[in-house]
Amino acid sequence: MEGVLVTGTAHASLAGECARCLEPLTDEMVVDLQELYVYEDHALPGEDDEVSTLQDDLVDLEPLLRDAVVLALPFQPLCMDDCPGLCPDCGARLADDPDHAHEAAIDPRWATLAELKTQTEHD
Repeated sequence: MEGVLVTGTAHASLAGECARCLEPLTDEMVVDLQELYVYEDHALPGEDDEVSTLQDDLVDLEPLLRDAVVLALPFQPLCMDDCPGLCPDCGARLADDPDHAHEAAIDPRWATLAELKTQTEHD
């Protein structure tokens, strides 16, 4: 008697990129919706931001759909659950080359000693 209870299911197509390797990905999601839209004459003063109201016997579903879909989105979407990501040194995609490796980086504090060692070896 206070309003209209809207209940339903929304199907959405998602497009984005993996949070680890930046590969494009697509997915489908299903979101359940439920919201009470109160008649304007039953709404309490000062609750306009917290309560959905009917406006001229019309229901605006956009905020309900947007909020439900955004809250159901994954925080960090992944192309695979075990996506290894990108190489921190060169940016190569580690899923394409699992044996990818680099030489161990020399600590810049010891770089002068490494140069001295190579100079003494050549002399």
